[in-house]
Amino acid sequence: MLGPKHLDELSRRVLDNLPSGFSALHEDVRQNMRAAVSGAVEKMELVTREEFDVQAGVLQRTRKRLEAMEARIAALETHDAK
Repeated sequence: MLGPKHLDELSRRVLDNLPSGFSALHEDVRQNMRAAVSGAVEKMELVTREEFDVQAGVLQRTRKRLEAMEARIAALETHDAK
């Protein structure tokens, strides 16, 4: 997720590229841009890398359990078919 550090870097880049006549507006532009980007990122409902990694681990464990259950069912079906 975009943190404060990333937002500051993004706003700095935009402000550095503004024409020199806009220097008086730099702070207003920085604050408005930061608020706009923060709002957009918040609406995206992004997760942190840590949250993603935790859920990926849960999914991996669930898949292993499912595969083990499928193997047990297949063995039972084979045994019952005899």
